[in-house]
Amino acid sequence: MSDKTPPSKPTATAAVPPAAKGSTGGPAATKTTITNGGTKAAHLYKPTSRPPYRGQPYNRRHHNRPRRSYCCCFCCWSVLVILVFVLLGAITGTVLYVLYRPHRPSFTLASLRIHRLNLTTSADFSSSHLSTLFNLTLSSENPNSYLSFSYDPFVISCVSSNSDVFLGNGALPAFVSESKNDTTLKGVVVATSSDLDVDTANSLRADLKKKNGVSLKVEMDTRVMVKMGGLKSNKVGIRVSCDGIKGAVPRGKSPSLANVCGAKCKVDLRIKIWLWTTL
Repeated sequence: MSDKTPPSKPTATAAVPPAAKGSTGGPAATKTTITNGGTKAAHLYKPTSRPPYRGQPYNRRHHNRPRRSYCCCFCCWSVLVILVFVLLGAITGTVLYVLYRPHRPSFTLASLRIHRLNLTTSADFSSSHLSTLFNLTLSSENPNSYLSFSYDPFVISCVSSNSDVFLGNGALPAFVSESKNDTTLKGVVVATSSDLDVDTANSLRADLKKKNGVSLKVEMDTRVMVKMGGLKSNKVGIRVSCDGIKGAVPRGKSPSLANVCGAKCKVDLRIKIWLWTTL
């Protein structure tokens, strides 16, 4: 009997498929694929590896939304601020009007003397020359109790009302009209010496031949600033128009006195809105 023991046969152990190990949360798992030839290929899959980062596509709409919302908010606030300022200005103007009752200044043409109103025409009627000299007396009244008017120099012009022919111009110095005050301006000279074309001369000649005299109109342009206590307005343009004057050509050396009884002077503002600033 031999002492040698026969080698023991190795026991067969069941092979654990890789997939089962991977399913139990092991460190690695294999993926089995079947090719067209029927062979199996195993690829190692590492869960710790990440796919390459490709980034997200640029969304232009996402970036434009904040800008549009900012613009809308800015426009809304701007409109709201403007409306608030307009409302405050309207309230301030209403309060000032109720408290002080402002009135426009008034002007009166006291007298108009015609020293010269000559229209000479050449023998062949090809040219005409006009020579005029007027002397005016004006008065300005300030009916307000708390307002004063500061006038710039006036530019005065005289025209015929019917034919609208320019008869002369002049100037008036600047002055201040205090509250409840009347200012009289004497010796205002308006004159011209100019040549007229044929049509203008014929229309003026027809006016000079009228029995009731030639109709005249005096216009004065200036800028005025209104003061009220510690407030003052911006300078605004005004035009003073005096219409309804009847004048005659003087005879001899003595001047003729125009009829100003029906003359009415009105003041027109060039700017309807008065802006107030603090002194």
